[in-house]
Amino acid sequence: MAQQDRAIRTRRLILEAAASVFDDRGYDRATIAEVLERAGVTKGALYFHFASKEQLALAVLGEHVLDIAVEPQQVKLQEFIDVGQVLAYRLRNDPIQRGAARLAVEQGSNHLDRKQSMLSWAAFIEGLLIEARGRGEILESIDVRDTAELFVGAFAGVQMMSHTLSNREDLGRRLAVFYEHTLPSIAVPAILAKLKLDPGRGKWLDAVLQERAAAQAESDAEVGAVAS
Repeated sequence: MAQQDRAIRTRRLILEAAASVFDDRGYDRATIAEVLERAGVTKGALYFHFASKEQLALAVLGEHVLDIAVEPQQVKLQEFIDVGQVLAYRLRNDPIQRGAARLAVEQGSNHLDRKQSMLSWAAFIEGLLIEARGRGEILESIDVRDTAELFVGAFAGVQMMSHTLSNREDLGRRLAVFYEHTLPSIAVPAILAKLKLDPGRGKWLDAVLQERAAAQAESDAEVGAVAS
């Protein structure tokens, strides 16, 4: 169990280092040597988990969606909003999210398949919207797939603009403006009035999620200690 835990931690360390390099240098200019230096691991440890720079990049893009989870809400459409605001907050300081964001929109490196990341992100959002429609929260006329793809595309553009103008410091506010303009065409009026669009909500939600993750990790460690 301890060996497995170390492998998981090492893999995460390598991913975060790679994401940081991709964020700083882009895919084409990033090198395995830079990832090794930032991660502080051996070449053997890196290649145990990832066979190439391309696999590293694809893993970072995959974590982009897996890392986002929010507290369940009575109004499912609120979770749709919260996911965006948590991601907006994490794009300011989370290496995985920052690296994935650059990889997803970077031009060039046509052999790197970015499509799956975009499709996974859109499918995740579509799932939230399907649940919201099942609860009667969004208009029946709304095509949830088109709406999910609109959100993913718009978010990519908004975060790029925010990155250019303020190093993403204003991304939460810009995302709130996007919600203010688009949600009235999606949500039923009774639900619209209940939605919380506060740009600072992402920071608060992330703190809650981090506390829960830390508590879960501590609980898992205690269970592992007892089992051993």
